[in-house]
Amino acid sequence: MVHFLWLLASTIWLRPYVFIFLGAYLLIAIWHLGAGRALAFLVLGYLISWAAEFASIHCGFPFGEYLYIPATVDQELWVAGVPFMDSLSYVFLAYASYSLALLALTPGNREGRRFFLAGEEAPLKGSWRPVILGAVLMVTLDIVIDPLALRGYRWFLGQIYGYPEPGVYFGVTLSNFGGWFLVSLGLIGVLQLIMSRAPASGWWDWGRRRFPFQALLGPGLYLGILGFNLTMTFLIGETCLGWVGIFIYLPFLSWLALRLAPGSQQ
Repeated sequence: MVHFLWLLASTIWLRPYVFIFLGAYLLIAIWHLGAGRALAFLVLGYLISWAAEFASIHCGFPFGEYLYIPATVDQELWVAGVPFMDSLSYVFLAYASYSLALLALTPGNREGRRFFLAGEEAPLKGSWRPVILGAVLMVTLDIVIDPLALRGYRWFLGQIYGYPEPGVYFGVTLSNFGGWFLVSLGLIGVLQLIMSRAPASGWWDWGRRRFPFQALLGPGLYLGILGFNLTMTFLIGETCLGWVGIFIYLPFLSWLALRLAPGSQQ
């Protein structure tokens, strides 16, 4: 137990950016969903992500063939050959992607300078549209994240994974992105079920709040993750990769900004 606690503390020290994003997820998701739902997705999302990564490094599915390099196995927490922080990241990536999909697909109401999503519960009752868009947005985020992570030896992440053969997209394989889409669908589908089926009372709703611009917090988390990864991409000198990431996002984010601008049709 002492060794486990030491590894957990060392993981937080070694990967503070992951736990900053995780803390932001917990705060935003508790306000949005309630503590019960936020923690339920934290546990289930981690288990789904870990299982997908464990299957991939042993069977090549769903992400294709790749391997983790256990250079930090004595410095941070690993679970059966998978870095703990890696599977944990999927949770806040999925929530942020789903939140951005809801913002894009749900009409908004303005009350003076205040902004709310109108009928936010409607897309939570079995609609496939935010699930599909959320999965696409999560994969798009990975298009920025994974090439940067593959170059972890050039920044403070370190070299934690690699491929037997270099992939066609800045070293990343296309099968990786196909696997991300499948796993993203599963994660966001589970998140939607938790949001729509969990009891609307008691511990499940603890901490839930509704306030102006709350609907922008999850998307803000998404943009924070994107901004962090793009910044690191440019800092390590991968200018071409950084501009590719910007140009990938430019059409969608321009449309979203114009849609949310004061005076626009919601």
